Amino acid sequence: MQEISLHILDIAQNSIRAGAKLIEITVTENLKEDVFSFTVKDDGCGMDEELLKKVTDPFVTTRTTRRVGLGIPLLIAGAEATGGNVKIKSKVGVGTEICATYSHSHIDRQPLGDIASCMMSVISMNPDIDFIYTHFYEQKSFTLETRELKAVLGDVKLSEPSVALWVKEYVNENLTEIYGGAS
Repeated sequence: MQEISLHILDIAQNSIRAGAKLIEITVTENLKEDVFSFTVKDDGCGMDEELLKKVTDPFVTTRTTRRVGLGIPLLIAGAEATGGNVKIKSKVGVGTEICATYSHSHIDRQPLGDIASCMMSVISMNPDIDFIYTHFYEQKSFTLETRELKAVLGDVKLSEPSVALWVKEYVNENLTEIYGGAS
């Protein structure tokens, strides 16, 4: 994967397949400490210790449609190429948390990519799941929480094309604002 947002999308899709009803996605950019990180936390079915030990193996996957799962191994390789790491915590019946950390300024760090389209897609395609997306950049941040959107929208679904487009624009506008006008 050439962009970090695609890793986030892949992990969020894993969370959805795991039966999550709440998925929290947090991106943190701290230039002073030279850290870029993201965390995806869910309340899905979780993994037992045996699967948790094997999840970094590209030939282990819970999918029945294919025998290869490259998402986590590629994520680990990308993070480690910058001096970072990936930590995975999971408990059966509780959920899973994956945190990837990179050196922000490292030449081999992948760009974040189109996180706005990523959030638009995952939210609009899964309107019954609650998402919390928070993005920190230096001392600034913003949060998009679908429970709040649902309360405001009433009977209008998050899958409605105009709502999906609004989600994308909201994320892009807020990224521009916290980045100081340049995204």
